Amino acid sequence: MAEQLAGLADDRALLGRTSTAERVSDILRSRIADGYFPPGTRLSEDSIGGALGVSRNTLREAFRLLTHERLLVHELNRGVFVRVLTVEDVEDIYRTRSLVECAVVRGLGEPPYALQGLAAAVAEGETAAVENDWKAMGTANIHFHQELVALAGSERTDELMRSVFAELRLAFHVVDDPRRLHEPYLARNRQILRALQAGDQPEAEQLLETYLADSLKRVVDVYRRRVGEEGAS
Repeated sequence: MAEQLAGLADDRALLGRTSTAERVSDILRSRIADGYFPPGTRLSEDSIGGALGVSRNTLREAFRLLTHERLLVHELNRGVFVRVLTVEDVEDIYRTRSLVECAVVRGLGEPPYALQGLAAAVAEGETAAVENDWKAMGTANIHFHQELVALAGSERTDELMRSVFAELRLAFHVVDDPRRLHEPYLARNRQILRALQAGDQPEAEQLLETYLADSLKRVVDVYRRRVGEEGAS
């Protein structure tokens, strides 16, 4: 035991660095999600490290974490970039969403359900619509689906979908008309919420399944056109 504890003591120095790297990755993840660093942006180690006041090693560890989450990509001899998703990436994201989100609703059990977070996300979206803040509406829409997944009460599922939703935001940032993308789903979020409030789990699942299929088609159509335009320019 003494030998194992001695080895563990050697790892003590990693605690502060790992904690800092995780905090840095949280900051960068949020900035990427908000569009501060759009897809295709090269992330400068010197600039970001200087702004955050962290070491190069800490920043590289944060980059590694976000690369593992598929938000960043390392290009040999060029540096680290925010990922530009392919159409196939977008389709795979929605495939994952459909598998997980519909399974969460299907497995809810007997009502009533704890829907406070879901209701708050709907209200958040409605406020954004009144204020014509379509970027905030997109954020509220993501919050709605995060709260939906949270109904499963599973930290592992929450963690999985956190990465999926972060990737989804990369696709949203390529779309040049966020109002057209997000506004139609505000009423549909309300429909799903009402079905769950009524304890109609099968109806909520059907609404969600149709919702995700329609959203996939809309996002892929816009994304394919947008990426094609940029590739031709």
